[in-house]
Formats: sequence, structure tokens, C-alpha cells
Amino acid sequence: MTPFDSVAIVDWSGGNDTGARPRRDAIWLGLARAGEAQRPPPRYLRNRLEAEETLETLIESERTAGRRLLIGFDFPFGFPAGFAAALTGRADTLAVWHWLEARIEDSPRANNRFALAGAINRALGGGRGPFWGNGRPALDVPGLPRTKADYANPFPERRAAERIARGSFTCWQLAGAGAVGSQVLMGLPVLERLRRRFAPDVAVWPFQPLAGAPVIFAEIWPTLIDGAVKRATARGGIRDAHQVDLLAVALARLPRGDLIAMLDCDAAEEGWIMGLGHEKKLEQAAAQHGTDLRPPPLRDDCFALPAGVDWTPVDDALALLRDRLHPVVATTSAPLGKALGRILAQDVTARRANPPQPNSAVDGYGFAHSALGGGDQLLPLLPGRAAAGVPFDGTVPAGHALRVLTGAALPEGVDTVILQEDVTASDTQIAFRPGIRPGANTRRAGEDVEPGQTILAAGRRLTPADLALASATGLADLPLRQRLRVAVISTGDELIEPGDTPAPGQIFDANRPMLLGLAAEFGFETLDLGRIPDNRDTLRAAFDRGAREADVILTSGGASAGDEDHVSALLNAAGAMAEWRIAVKPGRPLALGLWNDTPVFGLPGNPVAALVCTLIFARPAMGLLAGAGWHEPQGFDLPAAFSKTKKPGRREYLRARMRDGRAEVFPSEGSGRISGLSWAEGLVELPDGAARITPGTPVRYLPFSGFL
Repeated sequence: MTPFDSVAIVDWSGGNDTGARPRRDAIWLGLARAGEAQRPPPRYLRNRLEAEETLETLIESERTAGRRLLIGFDFPFGFPAGFAAALTGRADTLAVWHWLEARIEDSPRANNRFALAGAINRALGGGRGPFWGNGRPALDVPGLPRTKADYANPFPERRAAERIARGSFTCWQLAGAGAVGSQVLMGLPVLERLRRRFAPDVAVWPFQPLAGAPVIFAEIWPTLIDGAVKRATARGGIRDAHQVDLLAVALARLPRGDLIAMLDCDAAEEGWIMGLGHEKKLEQAAAQHGTDLRPPPLRDDCFALPAGVDWTPVDDALALLRDRLHPVVATTSAPLGKALGRILAQDVTARRANPPQPNSAVDGYGFAHSALGGGDQLLPLLPGRAAAGVPFDGTVPAGHALRVLTGAALPEGVDTVILQEDVTASDTQIAFRPGIRPGANTRRAGEDVEPGQTILAAGRRLTPADLALASATGLADLPLRQRLRVAVISTGDELIEPGDTPAPGQIFDANRPMLLGLAAEFGFETLDLGRIPDNRDTLRAAFDRGAREADVILTSGGASAGDEDHVSALLNAAGAMAEWRIAVKPGRPLALGLWNDTPVFGLPGNPVAALVCTLIFARPAMGLLAGAGWHEPQGFDLPAAFSKTKKPGRREYLRARMRDGRAEVFPSEGSGRISGLSWAEGLVELPDGAARITPGTPVRYLPFSGFL
């Protein structure tokens, strides 16, 4: 097993705050635990202050959980030989860390790295080196050359590791393409503070012994897995996010012996790049995980309603969900045998034509139609035959015939087949009447599917017939979405498990079995997080687990604004909560929000309203999150078998079923009548406006099967 329980990879930046929107050339953090990428996906950190706070929290949580943590940073930990002694008086790289931390000034919008580099140059290199690359176009920095013109470095240009690592850059360059010097100057002070705060639990490789240290800092370089990163980026997304995710999982999945070999290094002054010399093993591990790529998280404001919105019509609510949500599950690949019911991640094209070559559609006799004369036909019969999988080895001369069986590839010289029932045959010849058309009873190559033709579209939930088509066109593996993982929570002190003895005021939990069953019917994986009492801390812990282990959380109850409505209270406290007051019956306001980047659907506690809101709102939204696209329920119009007068203002959904071609509804509209859910086989949808329904009036019927 690996010597580390968790692996974090940090893609660093030496620049200023990069803004709220995730972007490249910024700070990104990827985390793998027990060999698997963790939720939430790679995290965008807009500045070093936020990054330092995030790393503090990560180290603290891993230490508390008793997990050994490796953190890799993508900038040099040391400088070329001789620099440490010249700067600090000691040939000790960690003394350089301490020296820089005492002098670097940093804020999200400004820092003094160029000024400090100029001061070092004036002290050690007469103002001509070792640093170069003034990135401040409007201000000259004394002692810091803008380019390498008139540049003189009193130290080696590169460390030993950089002379081996192809494509690496010198740590002396502070600005311009490929500059890592600014990352070093702005990164080492952060590492020094973290090292000091968590001493003696942090060991820095390769400068300190690692034995017994629960937290290891190591220098890494994502370019070691550049092939896997390029393939991942070609499918979309931000390169920085891909590389921290891929490298974290690659290191987490390596066998213990391989990791120990990577850490077996004696470069105590200059440092070393972890994995250098082991690129092939890292690339293989990264490539394996590279088929499991996760899209970016949802925006924090994805559930925000437009200003001034009060009651939202159903169609407006659905349009908002459709516009703002996108897939959140990773992409992977799997063989056909494991693809049934999965969501296709990309369009799939045929590798081979179907049929791959012209073949016979019947048992009969094949020949060249152009060689036939007028009147009755008498053709010599060649010895042998063509059968499916056993082609005829040779050419059929014009004016001759050959025995062919269904599915047999047509040999050279055959373009038409006559049914054996229409032929009189002997061992040496066949006879048949005139009238057969050219190409009769044959299938041309590719008449079903041409090579390169799109046969299955992204977002499709794969059926047995789809697997047959993929197999027939030469596909052994398919690009798939990981199954959406749906966590389900029931809230409320009044709930108990079926089979328990209820106290006064207690009821059995009906929602959780229903919601878990619905999610499974939709083709999603389910996670039962149980019944949560009206306790905010307990619910917070359940939310935390749901965000770690699932892609979406469904809750029932606690979603309004009362004293015990802890779902909405927690989402409000997290700053990502919206109460959608939707003009729908049955139903109450939906609490929609994000918890650690994971969407939460706070459903009503009433089972009837919970079912309707799940089908109408959560189902299509989860389809988008799963990569299956927006799912419109399949329905049709039926004559009503009931009477009803409806007021304007809200769309209504009645529990219904179809009998004798008519839609009948449950006799009571009471939202507490759970028996009506079992009685029903679908819903009747009544429009937002006023309506008067009498027997025979056309109504829209949505069978439950139409939501699958």
C-alpha cells in the first residue's frame, strides 16, 4: 500500500489575485484520498492568502483524521548550489525559506518580489544577477535586468534536476513565458509559515527525514505527466485543474515501493523534483485516471432568482434550472458489458461499416445480373459455397452461379441473389424464370452505418439495442459519465424507522424510501444518509458527508423559514441558498443551494408534495447534472373521467391513472393521502390559468414511466 493516505497537489502562482472566475495560470488544488480524486473537484484559489488558509485547513483536518498527507508544490524548493550560503551564511536551503519569509511582503493585489530580487542582485551579483525579468513595465527596479542582456549570474544557471528535466525553466527568471522564479519567491514564505505552524509534524523532502512525519512537503512538476494532461485538456476544461487532479491521483495510486523509490534522493542543498526519472510510471497512472475527468463545479449563484421575483411560474423555474446547471459527474470509459444504463459522455462514431461488406439477405444462389439474357435462365453452378463467416475463396465468372447462404459475404462477381425457393437446381446448374431485379436479396456494405458515422449521441442512456449497435460497428469501449450519486436525507424529530415503536406525535419516515427508490429508477447511484433530527450540527455533518460522497443531495423537510427549518438555515449560512416560491400545487417553497459545491434540493416534507417536486423539478435538473441533458416528461392527452373547477394562479398536478383510455384521478386531493401515490400511475397536469374540467375534456396525462 502507499505510504500516504492522502495526496494534495498545488499548482502555484507568483502573481496577484486572479478574480472570482476560475481561470488558468492561477492557483489550483487537487486532492486524492485512498487512490481516488476527492469531492469537491480541483479547487480554484484566487490568491495566496486564500491558498494558505485552505492549506492550513487541509493539514489540520488530515492530522485530526489521522491520515498521512503528501503535499506537492509545482515550484523549486531550492536554488542552485552556493546560493544558500551566499545569502544566509549557511548551506541550508531551509535557511533561505526563513530569510525570504522575513522579507517578502504580500497581499492579494501587490507584493515586493521584484524589489527584493533587485536587492539580492545588488548584494550578491553587482546588480547584474542572479535574478532577471522585471515584470513591472512602468517602473525600473535597481539591480534587476528586464532581460538577459548584460546579465551575469554568479551561480549555476540551473539545478541538477533542471538539467535532467526536459523543458524545465531556471528559477532565476521572474517574468515572461515559463517564469518560475516569482513562484519560488512568493511560494517559499508560505511554506515556511505552514512548516512553522505545524512543527514538528511537517517534514520537507529531501531536506529532512520523513520517518514519522504525518505531513510531507515535496517539490513536483506536472510536466512529468504532460501526455495525460494534454489528452485531458483536449476534451475541455482548464489545464491547471486537470494536472493537479491527475497528478494527485497518479501519486496516490502508485505502489508503495514505487513511491519510496521516488523519495530515495540525496540532493540536500538544491532539492529535487519528485518523480523525476520515474515519468513512465507516473504517466501510466495519470493516463488511467485521465479517463475519469470531472467538469468544473456549479457557480455559487446558479440558484439565484432574478431581482424582484416572488412567485415563480413552473415554466420559468424549469427554464432557470435548464439554463444554469451543467454536468457535474466525471467522464470515464468502460467496456460494453458494463455500459448498460449508463450515460454516454461523447458522441460515438462507427469504427467499421455495418454491414462491413456486401452480403446475402437470403439462402439462395448468387451471380452477376449483367450476364443474364432474356427469357428463362440456365446457369452453370460452381462447386463450393459462401456462408456467413466462411467466404468463398475465388471469383464467380460472369454467367455462372454460386450457392450462398444468409449473411455470407458476396464474392467477387456476385451482385444479385435469387431465393432458393425460386430455383430448380442440380449439382451442376440452376434454372429460374426471368424478372429478378439487379441487386435483389443483397445488402450493400455500409447500407446501415458508414464508417465514421455518428451512431450514438452524447447524453443518451444506453439500452441493450445501443450496445448491439456499438458492438456491430467495432466498438469495445464507450466514453461514459460516471453515475450521478444522489444522497437522500429525511429531517425531523417526529420521524422514526418503520418497525420502531412510535411515541406520541411520531410518524414513520415515508419520504426516504420513496426518494431513494425514485433516484434508483432514474438510473442514479443512491446514498442513504438516514433520518436527521432537528439538530443543526448533526445535519451539517450529514451535509458534509453528502458533499464528499455524492454529487447531489435531496432532503425532505426543514426547507422553509421556521425555527426548526435547519436545511434552509444551513444553506443560508453557507451563502448559497435560494428559496424558490413556485406557483405549483401540491408543493411549498423549494430550498435550493450549494453545500461545498454540491447542489442541494430541499424538498417539502409532505410525501405527496415531495414526490411531485422531485418529478417536476429535481428529475430534469438531475438529468443535466448526470450529463443526460434536460429530460422532458413524456405525456399525452386523454379525455378526463372526472370533473373539476380550477382557479387561476398555480399549476396543479393530480394523482391519476389511465383506465379504458380515460384519465381518472384520486378522489381526494389531500396532500397527506399517501395511499393516493400508490394508487396512481401518473399525474394529470392542469394549466396555470383557470380551467373547468368535465368528463371528456382533454387533459394532459404524465405517466410515471415518462419521467424515467
